[in-house]
Amino acid sequence: MCRVVVTGMGVISPIGNTIGSFWENLKNGVCGIDHIARFDSSRIAVSLDAEVKDFEPKQYYTAIQDIRKSDLYMQYAMGAAKQAVEQSGILNDDLDRERFGVYVGSGIGGINTTIRETLKMEEKGPSAVSPFFVPMMISNMAAGAISIRFGAKGPTLPIVTACATSTHTIGEAYRTIKHDYADAIIAGGSEASINELAMAGFINCQALSLSDDPNAGSLPFDKRRGGFVMGEGAGIVVLEEYEHAKKRGANIIAEVVGYGNTADAYHITAPDPDGDGAVRAIRDAVREANITENDEVYVNAHGTGTHLNDVMETKALKKVFGYNAYGLHISSTKSMTGHMLGATGAVEAIASLLALSEGVVPPTINYREPDEECDLNYTPNKAVKANLSCAISTSLGFGGHNACIAFRKAQ
Repeated sequence: MCRVVVTGMGVISPIGNTIGSFWENLKNGVCGIDHIARFDSSRIAVSLDAEVKDFEPKQYYTAIQDIRKSDLYMQYAMGAAKQAVEQSGILNDDLDRERFGVYVGSGIGGINTTIRETLKMEEKGPSAVSPFFVPMMISNMAAGAISIRFGAKGPTLPIVTACATSTHTIGEAYRTIKHDYADAIIAGGSEASINELAMAGFINCQALSLSDDPNAGSLPFDKRRGGFVMGEGAGIVVLEEYEHAKKRGANIIAEVVGYGNTADAYHITAPDPDGDGAVRAIRDAVREANITENDEVYVNAHGTGTHLNDVMETKALKKVFGYNAYGLHISSTKSMTGHMLGATGAVEAIASLLALSEGVVPPTINYREPDEECDLNYTPNKAVKANLSCAISTSLGFGGHNACIAFRKAQ
């Protein structure tokens, strides 16, 4: 079995479009949630979202025509991938491109393109539909475009598991390298689905917060919570076989040491209230990582701020860690970024890697009213320093998809 390490990271998010700005804002509890500016929201019941600000795709593309042929979710993915690849330096050395892969997914894909081209067809007829409609809309095209851009000819695929998407891409990439099918993989996820249609769908299944106050929109583990806030962006990491990274003198950020992938087999949207699937995913990752009571652990919780999720996730952590769950450092960075859907797992994995590297636990902001059913340490409102040795990040998606990834501090 091969060891797997992280050598690069990139992020496009509601609180920063570089790793540096993202981390500074995360530590300082900056809220990326605000009133919807992307479209006229007067027809829907929701007024808040977490939009990416000041994103300029020209920074990440060499040709304008490539931008025009890319849905926004692809552009976000390319931006984060370029950052991660450049930080890793992996293209600066001899690299077997047939053992260099891309595992990048999206929960929804190019929905903005779908909406735009549908309206064009209704208004002007089928001949008005763009010849690039299909490649801009399909969920695998971010992975395909990144593969083309960086010459990655090895294992390459997307994963679509709703909110668990990019925790699964990182986990499956980890297993691919661990079992020696690749030397390095660009892994993560992207989402750009802030629009009236997507929001109407989430509103009608009673998932979104109806608050009008940006500081009371996303309230993970708080008794006042009432749903999640829609976010967007991308998170990408470069995973690499340890000896491969060591040989080229790469900077090793952390080691990937565990992964769990399970299903609830319960309901299309609601989590199993007993948390059985989440328990098994977390337990599998913790067991593979050999996390013990001697480790100081950070948990980046799924923490959506929905009534069912937060109680279930708290129960799951108690079932896995027992009494030691009360000693965990837990936070939900969705309190700042909103819920980035298919990108959220990778962005939260990056938050976990940064916490582990710097020994700082980012906060759960706007936490005011404790819930007796959520009684663990959620790092309320202010970051804290901690001598962390391990971090785990959990993601739980519609359809009952559960994923957990575990990291250990670089030795």
